[in-house]
Parts: sequence; C-alpha cells; structure tokens
Amino acid sequence: MLRRRLNRLLGVDERRVDSRTIYVGHRSSSTNEAFIPPKFCDNRIVSSKYTVWNFLPKNLFEQFRRIANFYFLIIFLVQVIVDTPTSPVTSGLPLFFVITVTAIKQGYEDWLRHKADNEVNKYPVTVLEQGRRIRKESEKIKVGDVVEVEEDVTFPCDLILLQSSRDDDTCFVTTASLDGESNHKTHYTVPDTEKDLETLNATIECEQPQPDLYKFVGRMHIYKNDQEPAVRSLGPENLLLKGATLKNTQRICGVAIYTGMETKMALNYQGKSQKRSAVEKSINAFLLVYLCILVSKALVCTTLKYVWQGKPGQDEPWYNEKTQREKDTNLYLKMFTDFLSFMVLFNFIIPVSMYVTVEMQKFLGSFFITWDKDFFDPEIKEGALVNTSDLNEELGQVEYVFTDKTGTLTQNNMEFIECCIDGFQYKYRDASSDLDGFCVTDGPLNKVQEKAGREKEELFLRALCLCHTVQVKESSEQGQGQRDQVDGFGLDGEVLPPLREQRGFIASSPDEVALVKGAMRFGFTFLGLESKNMKILTRNNDIEMYELLHVLNFDPVRRRMSVIVRSKSGDTLLFCKGADSSIFPRVRQEEVERIRMHVERNATEGYRTLCVAYKNLSAEDYAQADAGLMEARLALQDREQKLMAVYNQVETGMSLIGATAVEDRLQEEAAETMEALQGAGIKVWVLTGDKMETAKSTCYACRLFQRNTELLELTVRTLEDGGRRREERLHELLLEYHKKAVQDAPPVKSGVTRTWSSANQDYGFIIDGATLSMVLNSSSESNSSRYKNLFLQICQNCTSVLCCRMAPLQKAQIVKMVKNSKGSPITLSIGDGANDVSMILEAHVGIGIKGKEGRQAVRNSDYAIPKLKHLKKLLLAHGHLYYVRIAHLVQYFFYKNLCFILPQFLYQFFCGYSQQPLYDAAYLTMYNICFTSMPILAYSLLEQHICIEVLLDNAALYRDIAKNGMLRWRPFLYWTLLGVFHGLLFFFGVRFLFSNPALQDNGQVFGNWSYGTIVFTVLVFTVTLKLALDTRHWTWINHFVIWGSLLFYVFFSFFWGGIIWPFLKQQRLYFVFANMLSSVSAWLVIILLILLSLLPEILLVVFHKPRGPRQTAAVTPLSYKHLKERE
Repeated sequence: MLRRRLNRLLGVDERRVDSRTIYVGHRSSSTNEAFIPPKFCDNRIVSSKYTVWNFLPKNLFEQFRRIANFYFLIIFLVQVIVDTPTSPVTSGLPLFFVITVTAIKQGYEDWLRHKADNEVNKYPVTVLEQGRRIRKESEKIKVGDVVEVEEDVTFPCDLILLQSSRDDDTCFVTTASLDGESNHKTHYTVPDTEKDLETLNATIECEQPQPDLYKFVGRMHIYKNDQEPAVRSLGPENLLLKGATLKNTQRICGVAIYTGMETKMALNYQGKSQKRSAVEKSINAFLLVYLCILVSKALVCTTLKYVWQGKPGQDEPWYNEKTQREKDTNLYLKMFTDFLSFMVLFNFIIPVSMYVTVEMQKFLGSFFITWDKDFFDPEIKEGALVNTSDLNEELGQVEYVFTDKTGTLTQNNMEFIECCIDGFQYKYRDASSDLDGFCVTDGPLNKVQEKAGREKEELFLRALCLCHTVQVKESSEQGQGQRDQVDGFGLDGEVLPPLREQRGFIASSPDEVALVKGAMRFGFTFLGLESKNMKILTRNNDIEMYELLHVLNFDPVRRRMSVIVRSKSGDTLLFCKGADSSIFPRVRQEEVERIRMHVERNATEGYRTLCVAYKNLSAEDYAQADAGLMEARLALQDREQKLMAVYNQVETGMSLIGATAVEDRLQEEAAETMEALQGAGIKVWVLTGDKMETAKSTCYACRLFQRNTELLELTVRTLEDGGRRREERLHELLLEYHKKAVQDAPPVKSGVTRTWSSANQDYGFIIDGATLSMVLNSSSESNSSRYKNLFLQICQNCTSVLCCRMAPLQKAQIVKMVKNSKGSPITLSIGDGANDVSMILEAHVGIGIKGKEGRQAVRNSDYAIPKLKHLKKLLLAHGHLYYVRIAHLVQYFFYKNLCFILPQFLYQFFCGYSQQPLYDAAYLTMYNICFTSMPILAYSLLEQHICIEVLLDNAALYRDIAKNGMLRWRPFLYWTLLGVFHGLLFFFGVRFLFSNPALQDNGQVFGNWSYGTIVFTVLVFTVTLKLALDTRHWTWINHFVIWGSLLFYVFFSFFWGGIIWPFLKQQRLYFVFANMLSSVSAWLVIILLILLSLLPEILLVVFHKPRGPRQTAAVTPLSYKHLKERE
C-alpha cells in the first residue's frame, strides 16, 4: 500500500494499472520458467488511528491545533519566562488537566479499535497448501491462496469460487453486512475447474481493486496438459466478498484475489475523522473576538502607561527610584514585557475552565441518553448507547437526515396481504390469528365479492409456486422422527401433511419468499428444486413436477422476471411476474382494466404490487428462444444487451392472470417518526441498495411521498426512454426538473419546509446508483460540476429524495455533497448494516440501529438506538435541550468573565497602569473553578426551558433553534453588552461609595483590597443570581449548587482572611472581608448594585408574556427521573 501511494505521489506509472494476474495456489502456468510471485498487500485490516510510538506526538499535535489549547500554552510559557503579576500555576494546571483527560479518552477509544482489528486479523482460517489443510491467521492470507470456508463463517477476503459442497456447484451467501440485504444470494463456481484443486493449474486475470460491490470483470485461463488453455469469463456471480457469510452450503473453496485494505469492503470503508460540532466552531469564533478585546486592552494599557510615565516626575518618583538594572533595560524590550504582563493580567477574560466545563457537560449529559427508559427495547433488552459525547448539541441542529431503508425504515419482513385473480379480490379468512404474518387455518380462498374460475385460481397459484428463484432450506436434523422436515415426505415416499410453520425458504429477495408462503397458505406448496425439476404440492395433495428450462432473471431496467418450465404433459409454459408498468404493455389490453384498479389501490396503501402473467409456448417458439438464450449467455462482449433482446422477444403476447400485494413491514412508528422530522423542518433522504419499486412503496408507506407528490425520476429507465445518448438525455432531464422544481416553484417562506399545508405542488426526487455515477463522474469536468449543482438544487427543493441501488461509497458521496453544499447544513446518517458505515462516518452525526444486521454500524456510529422510532425523541427532545443548554453555557461563560475582567481593566486607569491586580490571587484562581462553575454546570445538565412532552408534541419548536440560532452574533452581542454594563456598574458603583473612604464607625479608611473585595462580592452574587433568573426548571440540585456556591464564597472569604497562613509571604486579605461587612455602607452598596444589575432582567421576566407551549414549561416536572430514582 505504501509503495503504491509513493508511486502515485511521485508520478510513477505502475505496470499493473488496468489488471492483475493471479496464480491459483501460487503455481506457475509454465514449467520452464522460474516462478516469481507478484507482490500484493497482505490481509491485515487497519482502522486504528495511533500506534504506541506515534500516540504522544500525534495526539499532542492534534490537541494543540485547537486554538484555545494553543493560546493557554503560550500564556503559560509567558508566565514562566516573564515576571508577571500572577503565578504560572493559574494557567498551567487547568491546561494540563484538559490535555491529560482528552488524551486518555482518545487513547482508550483507539485501543478499542486496535482490539476490534485484532479480532478480525487473528481469526483462524483454513488454507489449502500442497494438498494439506493448514490453519492460519486471517492476516497471513496472500493473494493466490486457496481458502476453505465453512457454513455460517464470514469470508476473510475477496474470493473467486472454485468448488462447492453442493451438487449443483452453487453456494448461498448473505451480504447483510455489505448492502444491508439479509436475503440469500446464489453464487456459481467457475465452469470446468478440476474437482481436485491440487492439480488445478490456472491463472486469473482481473481488474484492479475498485469499490463497486456489484461490478467485477475477469477471466480465468485453465491449463490442462499440453492443450490450448480454456478461457472462462468471470463476473460478480463468481466473486465472494469479504464480509459476506456462507449460508446453506457446508463448505466452499475459493482463491483469494483481493486482500486486506484492497478488498471491496475495505475500499467502501471511510476512515474515521475527527468530528467537530457547530458549537465548537462558534466558540472558536467568539474566542477570536475576545482575543481581540484582550490584545486591545493590553495595547491601550501599555500605551497609556508610557504616555503617563512621559510626564515629568511620574516615571521615577522620589519614593520609588529605579535600580541600575532597570535603567539599563532596553525601552522596547521593557514595553514588550509590559504588554505581555497586561496580557497575563487580563487573560482570565478567556476561560480555560469553560473547556473543562463543556467537556464535563458533554460527558455527563450523555448519560441522560443512556439512562432514558423510553429508549429501552424489551426485545433485545438494551437501551441507547453513546459512543461520542462530543456531538450531543449537534442533535439539535440537524437539517438533513439520510436513512437506510432495509432494516432501518422497514423490518425486512415481507408479508403477503392479498391478491387479485382475474379482477376478483382475495383475502385471508382469518387475519386476526396470524402466525409469522400468515393465517393458521388453511382452506379455500376467501371471496370478497365473487370468485374467479377454479382453473384461473390454480393457474395463478401455480405461477406463484414456479415463477421465482426460491430454494427450500436443507434440514439440519434429517431423518428425525422418520420425517424430513424440509419437503414434508416420509422416507417411504408417502405424502405427509407438510410442517408448514417449520418450512424454511431462502431467496435473493424476501418478497419472493412471501409470495411462495402466500401460495402455500392457499393450498399450493413449493417442495423444492431437484436436478432441474420443480416439485409442487397442490390442494388435492397431488405432487406435480415441472422441468425448469430457463430463468429470465430480474433486472432493474426490465423490472420483471420469468421462468420457462415444461409440465409432465409436455406443455411448455412461460410464467412472468413484475411491476405493473412493465407487465401491462406486454399483455392483452382488455385484461388490464380488470386488474389496474386493484393494483393502484394497493400501491396507494403502500403495498408492493406485482402482476402475474403467463404464455403457452409452441415447440417452434421455445426452440427459437432456447437457441437465442444459449447464444447470448456464451457471448463475452455485450452479454447483457444480447440477453435483454432475447428476454424482450420472449416476454410478449402474454395473458394477465392477476396481481399480488405484499407488505414490507415498516419499523414500529416509522411513518410517525418521519412525519415528525419533516414537521421539524428536517429533510429526509432515503439511501438504499434496494430496488426502486420496493423503496418507492416504502416511501409512500412512511409518508415521505404523499398522494399529491409529483415524482421526478432520474434512473437508467428514464434515461433510456428518450432513445438518445444517455448523457444528452441526462442533461435534458436535469434542466427539465430544475425548471419545474426550482425556477417555476414559488419562493419558500423561512421556517416552512413541507408544502402540503398550502396549494403548492410537492416534489419527490428518485435517482439510482448508475445515474448518480454519471452525475458525479461526468466525462468532462465542467459538465460534472454543472450536473452536480443542478442535481443539488433540485434535491433541495424537493420534500423527500430517494436514492436506490446505491453502493456504500455512493451513500457517503451523497452525504459529503450535501454536507459541503452552500450553507454547510448539519447532516445525520442512520443505518443498521456495515453497508451504512461509510455514510455514518461521513455525516456530522452518525446513528447506528441495533438491528439484525450485525453490529458494525453500531460500533462506528456516534450514537446507537434500538429502533428508528427513538430518533424522534433523540432529536426533538434530547437534541433540542442539549443545544439550548450548551449555547447558554458558552454565552454565560463569556459574559461572566467579561464582568470579571472589565473592573480589573478600569482599575488600571486609577493605579498608574502599574499592573496592580484588583482581586486577590485566591479570588483570581477560584472565580472560575469554584465560585461560579457548579451552578452553570448543573444548569447545563438539568435545564428544560420547555418540557419534553411539549417538545415531542410540537415538532415545529425544533425550527426555533435551527441554524445555530442561539450562538449567532446577535445573541453574542447582547451577552457582551450585558457584561460591559454589569462590569461598569460594579466598578463605578463601588467607586461612588469610596468617594468617602472613612466607611467604618472608628473612622478607619478602606484600602485597595477592600475595594477589590466589594467589587468581587457584587460580581459573584450578580452572575449567580442572573443564572437563577434564567433557570426555568428547578430541581434540588439547582438549589443546592446555586445557594451552596454563594455560601461557599462567604465561608471561604472569612476563612481565607481570618487565619494567618504560614506558607504565604504576604497576606493581603487578612480580616479584610470581616472588616468590610462591619460597614453598613458596604452592605447597602452591595445590595443596591446587585438589585440595579438584575433590575432589567427582573422587569423583562415580569412583563414578558410567554407565547404558546412555553407557558407550561416552568411548572412541568423534569421527565428525566430524579437521580435518586436512577440509583
């Protein structure tokens, strides 16, 4: 890998750019030449970020890239080097704490990644070497090794299938962890390979690694003695991908062609990058403003100091003569040193403790998600999981949700609902007593009105039993109780009542299984395929045998599949099923109208509809079709186009029998969740690897597409409709859709996203993977960016977007494209399979669902929830509250530090700019750490300005905080001006009191430390009570920390000034606080200034009438259970 990267950087052209040659079993094709094995990467998977050696430098470098950490490091160094008014400990200790805690957290997370990598890399596998079976660790597999894999084991690398334990030279795999589909897919061995792999002498020529899961091109040269080598074409049907699992096949052998980071699964894996929330970016922006304020203050004070010292007698008064060393110091160096001293004195305006508080708030706040009982799922007995607490507030800012379909929106559990035969509707008799979605009672079909003829019914049910690629699952306990549980026969051939509930079917699509089970419930049972013969059991318990002649596979352009079978009587029949739009033009038109109404009604109800047709083939028709199919299947060039032409020729002039309605069960409350998200102003995009019809009906069922939604389709099918070049047609369609959805659309009012409340037209957009590749990777660079812009504008003006037939990397590309579009919207991806990992990592927030498809999505996500319905509360309640809390925390921190440092700045004008601190060192250190930190932390964990029930019922409230609304410049300016107002009031209010310095009964004068202590007392009480006024939800914790902090300040001040501390050289506050409180004037000023500071806030609370749901907020109890109950 490293060598290839270096070659790419240096511009060295690799020889193996287009293809690679692999020697099966590392055996050379020629006995005369010396065999030098080509070098490929090993089979190690690496997802970790650090190693033991680079952890410290790399982690420190990453941490000091944060502007705040770097700033505090500089301040700390200045305090160490220059003689400054405050100790280096005040900056160094908090910085060290933050760096250490973050390093430990990131180190632990990376250790978990190392652990997961080791589990994969050290997994034992079986490799065939020189006729022996050798156990090796997975990471030691090399390209060319022949690997043996057993049932239910995951493939350790990408393999070409050479041998299978099944008689028909096939194997079944599930690719749930790759594309989310849990159905079984059939793969085939390479024809004409030796049964004994030890004697196999072959080479494979194939393309270089590329991420598309559905594409593979290669050929295999098989050498036998001195004959001309046989060449066999290789396609995706021969390729077993790493991450897929072997099913219903005892064992297979395959040759490794892509290993490690070159496997298709690894190429689809996006590296885990550091995600930063929008709040952190806002903090950095505010930080720069306060840095400018700090530098301005230091510059003003330094300049005025030297202006003041320039006056005669001011620079060196008689009582403070300079030493010789001071006189010899360079003036500019002295000015620079003074500037740095002022910087250190005022540096508390930028609080390092804010970062500690924010980290603690995020970490502790994430427990509320894990503790939430509403997220607990009794089925899996698990609740929500937080993998990254850094993004809590981002949950309240989401603008786009990208969701997977299979296993996320749906349960991937198809159920046969009803059928229509010859225009008559049929339903189950007893829908209430379903078992696995099917009626327990067998018997005749239930007639809703009248019934079709018996002959038509049986023809329809035969079609359902024969027109599919379903396999009967092999029994694991053969012969138990003298019965084979799979096909329902006794060992002596006697027909037994089939064990229908225990019958297992496997197919490439779950709806095929649903149709076979539907037919089984109505008396026609598919018993399996044995050496090209399909067996079915009829209502009368007769077994019928049909010879399977050809399967015309389903593809997304034709949108139908057919089988050609021969009955015992010698009749050749073609059965075809597919989407109505592809079947209706190929049947007699008088038959269509009887069935169209049923199909349209079922489609609007969100069911997946399929039409069923048949055709009797004459001997001549069949002979012609057979010859055409054989010729097309042997073609190496344009094989797909030739097959398509034959399929279209055969599938004409059919008779329509009926239609079926199958429901892909939605996840619990999926439609309500999607509706709530759209009500909150969030746009939902569905990204799926599934077929368009299935995905479209799911979107209707989830209410993402409404009945009046006009669908704009940009798929391979629509590109081929025009009869022109695809690129020209793509350009034409994009311009047409852009005019319709963008140019002609009325301007959208801010805050309104869904237009079904008005008379405006709603648009839904549909695109597939192949067309998306054309949009993103157009032949010319200018076209590509133009297409991309048009595509984005159309999508952004549609209420929902459906992207089907997506490869995992394409999902990530779409998320990245939206993420980097104008306005940088906050994106969220949610999925349940490893095929969703790339988009989960790419989005600002990644959510994994703890579904049936393994745990890779959960491991790579930021948050994991058991069901899709939990997303509603996670965003609308938790996300909303987290954002409001942390936004208030950030603004409040800057405000209270401005209040703190402004009097210190003003004091310099009255002390000859001598860098004299206004506050004692203990107060400087403890202001942010002890006196004011706990109330804001409690507020940022427990505050509910609106209660959770109201937030869930009024999704539109989510829009109030959209686009980082509480951390924009306007609220920031308000808080800054409030801090300036309070700072001025504290300083000049106390100065007014000091216009008569004899404030004690005995005539003693108050000194500068008394002045600073009175200012500090007013400051601590005001900022704490300001927070108390902002608190809408009071718990015992809020009461404890707010009043406790104020009591602690008073107690500490008495204690600190009431004892002579032996370790202090000078004790500035000795009895200052007690003395101060003995003055009635001081009491009066403290109370008056606190009241004056808070008066505007109090008046606002009194006269401001809350609108809408906020009225209930103040009195609603906290829906997070009290901590006592949690324990």
